[in-house]
Amino acid sequence: MNLKKQELVFKEDGQEYTQVIKMLGNGQSEAVCFDGVKRLCRIRGKLRKKDNKAIVILKYNADEARSLKEYGELPEHAKINETDTFGPGDDDEIQFDDIGDDDKDIGDI
Repeated sequence: MNLKKQELVFKEDGQEYTQVIKMLGNGQSEAVCFDGVKRLCRIRGKLRKKDNKAIVILKYNADEARSLKEYGELPEHAKINETDTFGPGDDDEIQFDDIGDDDKDIGDI
């Protein structure tokens, strides 16, 4: 088991933390963002921003998510646990979404 620690990365302007609630397949997931909006997320690919869709930039394991919560980056109601949400071989993760207020069109998803 590889427990190599990496530097904790915080969200930037125009990004939001989100928790994936359902993997939809083909690189897509349904997620609840901590700004209160449920979004369809895409892990990779071309995407122009729209408020109800986002692109996953970075994923965190459960320990990193707990650290973000301790730093006040995640809301107190954020649930972080050790259950397997994503299937065999995947960690529990909190993910960044790249959201923007400027562009409102969505590319091919």
